[in-house]
Amino acid sequence: MSDTVPPAFTRNCINLANPRLGAKVTFASDDFFADKARLIDPADAVFIPGKYDDNGKWMDGWESRRKRGTGYDHAVIRLGAPGTIKGFDIDTSHFTGNFPPAASIDACISNEDVPGSGAVWTEVVASISLKGNSHHHVACESKTPWTHIRLNIYPDGGVARLRVYGLMHKDWAGFDADTRIDLLAMENGGRGIVANDEHFGALSNITLPGKGLNMGDGWETRRRREPGNDWAIVALGHAGSIEDILVDTAFFKGNFPSHISLQGALVAGGTEDSLPVQSQFWPEILDKQPLTADAEHHFRPVAGTGPISHVRINIYPDGGISRLRLFGKISR
Repeated sequence: MSDTVPPAFTRNCINLANPRLGAKVTFASDDFFADKARLIDPADAVFIPGKYDDNGKWMDGWESRRKRGTGYDHAVIRLGAPGTIKGFDIDTSHFTGNFPPAASIDACISNEDVPGSGAVWTEVVASISLKGNSHHHVACESKTPWTHIRLNIYPDGGVARLRVYGLMHKDWAGFDADTRIDLLAMENGGRGIVANDEHFGALSNITLPGKGLNMGDGWETRRRREPGNDWAIVALGHAGSIEDILVDTAFFKGNFPSHISLQGALVAGGTEDSLPVQSQFWPEILDKQPLTADAEHHFRPVAGTGPISHVRINIYPDGGISRLRLFGKISR
């Protein structure tokens, strides 16, 4: 279950357990050694030699005390939004002599922070063996839009991070089609599909809520040492017509792209693997425009741009952007 190459769902799905979407760890049977809230910290886990607190060695994750009886420990996470889950990453980074030997995952639907005794939990990941200091990527086939996840560890120990990768579930049927929204916003289901390079920053960052926190909170490619330009493909949360475009290069001062252009299409066939080839021929929705350092850039799309579902971002020749906002109205 421990992969050297992360599966596709870690790149082209949303982490539904991201606290920046409102996710939180609402309960743990025991978090004596390490606070349950750290389980969904967006940052990678770290190890600090020599750091101790009143209860023992400080660890960057959730860790229960050594169990001296029957049973097992568990933690409950309320997702940032209901979603269909495609996979998990159970990360035991830095837990070497104190990781759980096994884990399983349940899911439920509830309006409560901590689901009560009437909640119906469904096993979505059967018990698997864990290794220390490892990422365990596990696919999930469930089609139900869940609100809560319960991570069970057998019998006790520590887990650094839990990532819950899936697709946002939004009730578009009752949504007012005349309301103007950011069609690419993560909270509306927008997501990154693929980028030719994510050396310094993940593509998914550009759809996050709010302003970027720092230069690491955006999409940034390596320095390009060959002809051409870097690119990425993103999916809107719902097909729609774009009216305004915002490109934010916040914190990118010596490494912003010199120019940007956007192409878009209403994709009806193919697979996500075929999008890079298809996208080369999509019409421009924003012709090549110059960018400046650490600034918000407002653009209007090319006239006559119809409903689209996917966008190809072209940056010239390389560099980083903090956020991309595509404001418009959904199409029915």
